[in-house]
Amino acid sequence: MQFHRGDKDDKFLLNLYKKLLYPRLVEEKMLKLLRQGRIGKWFSGIGQEAIAVGSTLAMHNDEYILPMHRNLGVFTSRGIPLKKLVAQWQGKITGFTKGRDRSFHFGTQDYKIIGMISHLGPQMALADGIALADVLRQRPNATLVYTGEGATSEGDFHEAVNVAAVWNLPVIFLIENNGYGLSTPKSEQFSCKNLVDKAVGYGIEGIQVDGNNILEVYDTIDRIATDIRQNPRPVLLECITFRMRGHEEASGTKYVPQELFEEWEKKDPLSNYEAYLIEQGILTSDSIIDLKIKNKRDIELEVEEAFNEPEPAADPHHEEADMYFPFAQQVTEPEHSSTEKRYLDAISEGLDLAMQKYPNLVLMGQDIADYGGAFKITDGFTAKYGKERVRNTPICESAIVGAGLGLSINGYKAVVEMQFADFVTVGFNQIVNNLAKTHYRWGEKADVVIRMPTGAGTGAGPFHSQSNEAWFTKTPGLKIVYPAFPADAKGLLLAAIEDPNPVLYFEHKYLYRSLTAPVPDGYYTTAIGKAVTLKKGEKFTIITYGLGVHWALDYLKNNPDSDATLIDLRTLQPWDKETVAKAVRTTGRVLILHEDTLTNGFGAEISAWIGEHCFTDLDAPVMRCASLDTAIPMSKILEEDFLAKARLAQTIDKLLKY
Repeated sequence: MQFHRGDKDDKFLLNLYKKLLYPRLVEEKMLKLLRQGRIGKWFSGIGQEAIAVGSTLAMHNDEYILPMHRNLGVFTSRGIPLKKLVAQWQGKITGFTKGRDRSFHFGTQDYKIIGMISHLGPQMALADGIALADVLRQRPNATLVYTGEGATSEGDFHEAVNVAAVWNLPVIFLIENNGYGLSTPKSEQFSCKNLVDKAVGYGIEGIQVDGNNILEVYDTIDRIATDIRQNPRPVLLECITFRMRGHEEASGTKYVPQELFEEWEKKDPLSNYEAYLIEQGILTSDSIIDLKIKNKRDIELEVEEAFNEPEPAADPHHEEADMYFPFAQQVTEPEHSSTEKRYLDAISEGLDLAMQKYPNLVLMGQDIADYGGAFKITDGFTAKYGKERVRNTPICESAIVGAGLGLSINGYKAVVEMQFADFVTVGFNQIVNNLAKTHYRWGEKADVVIRMPTGAGTGAGPFHSQSNEAWFTKTPGLKIVYPAFPADAKGLLLAAIEDPNPVLYFEHKYLYRSLTAPVPDGYYTTAIGKAVTLKKGEKFTIITYGLGVHWALDYLKNNPDSDATLIDLRTLQPWDKETVAKAVRTTGRVLILHEDTLTNGFGAEISAWIGEHCFTDLDAPVMRCASLDTAIPMSKILEEDFLAKARLAQTIDKLLKY
C-alpha cells in the first residue's frame, strides 16, 4: 500500500492515526461484550475504518454526513462521546433515540450526522434535499452520503443520483464496495465491472479509490468537496474495501472464501498506516502501546458508565405525544370579505400566500413549473417565485419525498405534489418510514406537505382514481387532511404548511372545476383535527369527508324530511372524536360514508371507535356506505356503480328501518 503525505505535517498524520485507531479499539470492545452476552447485536466495520475516518475529517464540521451501519468512525471522528453512543446502542434513555431505535438509526443536528433507516437507499435522497437547501441559501457546503454496493441495486440509488445530477447538487455519493451484501457477492448484485462506471449514465464524474488507504480517501474527499463547494455538482465515489466480519456478528462469514480474508488481511487500513508512520518516524512501538493503553482505559470507563445509564420508562401518553413535533396550532381567523372561487383556485391561492409568507418554502413536483402542473394549480408561479423554489422534478417520487425531508432537516419547508395520489406508491417507504417516524426516533421535525390529487368521478380508471387515504391514516406520525369545500381547501392547506409535521393533503380532482363557493380573502387557517357540523338533525348522523360530503348534501336536499346531522370530518388524522360522539348521543343512529372501498376503509376505524365508546347511545348498528371492494373501473357506467353514492339511499333506508 502506497501512502503519499503531500504537504501534511507530522501532527496531522498522527491525528489521522489516532482517529483511525479509536473506532478499531471500540469495535474490539464491542465484540468482547457480544461474546460475554452483554450486548445483543453488532455490525462490525473492522477493515473499513479508513473510509469513515478519512472522509469525515475531510468534510467541514458544519457539513452534513449521512453514514451507515459500519461507519463508527464517522461518529467518533465528529467527536460524539462514546458514552452517548453506547447508551444509544443499549437502548438507554440518554441515547439519541431514547430507547426507540438501535444502532446508528438516528440523527443529530449537534454533529450534523443523519443516520440511516434499515431500508437501504432512502438516505441518499435526504442528502439531495440537504444539499439543495445549501444551494438555495448560497452556502458553499458539500454533503456526504454513504451507501453499500448492494444498495446500488435499489431504485432509491438511481433516483437520488439522477436528481442530484439534474439539479447540480453538491453531493458526494460514496459507495463502500466491500464485496458482499450480507451473503450475496457483488457478482450477483451487478454486471458492470466497477460501480463507478455507473456515473457516466447520470452524466457525472466517477472516481474509484483504495478504501483502505486513509490518505487516499482523505485527499480524494478533500479535493472533491473543495471543488463542489464552489462549483456545485454531484460526484460518485467508489471506495474498494472488504468486510472482515459478518454482515452482523450472528450471520458469520462461512460464505466467504478463506483466501479473500488472507488477501485483505494484508491490506488492513490500520496496520498498514501504522507501519507507514513508524517508517516516517512519527510513531514508535512504545508510543503505539501507550496510545492503545490510554484509549482502552477510556473506552472501558465510558462503556461501563453507559451501561449504568437509566432505562426508558414506559409511558404510553408520552410515547404517543412524541410521534409528532410539538406544535400548538394558532388558528388565523379569516377576513370578513370573500370571493367566489373554484376549489382548484382556492388551493392555488393558498399555495401562493404560503410562498409569500415563507421565503424558505420550496414546491416540488412533476411539470409544476412553467407548465403549471397537470391541473394548472401552480400556473404562473415560476414567474413570481422562480424555478429555484418552484421545481420541476424528474419522475422519481421516492427521491422527491426524501429530498423534502432533507430540505426540512436543513431549515426549509417543502410541498411535494403527487401528480396523482395513486402515484404515491412509488414514494411510500419515504412517507411511512422516514417522514412519519423521524420525530419519534430522534426528535427532528419533518416539515413536509404532500399534495394528493385524489378520487374518482372522471372515468380515469384504476391508476388515476383511487381513494388511498386509509393507507396512511393507520401510520402514526402523519397528519391527514381532506377538504370538501374551497374555503377549507385554502385554510387547511395553509394550516398544513404552517405545521412542522408531515401532512398528507388530499384534494379531490372531481371538485377542482366543478365546485365553486365563497372563499375568505387573504391569509387564514382552518383548524387541523376539527370537524364541522354542516346540518343538525335528530333522526340519524352521516359522518363523511371529501366528495362524500357532497353526496350527502345531495341526498339531504332531495329528502328534505330526513332530519339528519351531517358531519364533515375535514381531518382524518387526528380526527374529531368529540364532535362525532356528540352527534351519536343526539341521534343514536350513524352512517359512515366514504368514497374508499369498504373493507378496511377509514370508516371501519370510526365505526369501531363508536362501538367501543358510544355503544349505550346507539339505537342501531353503525352502518357504513362505501365503494365496492374492487379496483376502480374506467367505464362511466361501471364507475358509477362502483362508487358509494350508488348505495347511499339504500343504506340510509336500512339504517332508519332497523
